[in-house]
Amino acid sequence: MTKLFARFAKDESGATAIEYGLIAALIAVVCIAAMQLIGTNLNAKFEAIAAALGA
Repeated sequence: MTKLFARFAKDESGATAIEYGLIAALIAVVCIAAMQLIGTNLNAKFEAIAAALGA
């Protein structure tokens, strides 16, 4: 039984998968934040253009 626990403690394959998952989640959060910022700025630009064309 102790050999099973020792082998389980040395196994790092699960840790690698978790690290990749955390990296992917971080990238997704950064992408979402950037898209929201760009979308807000782009919407303001389009509203300014629409106001200029309407005036």
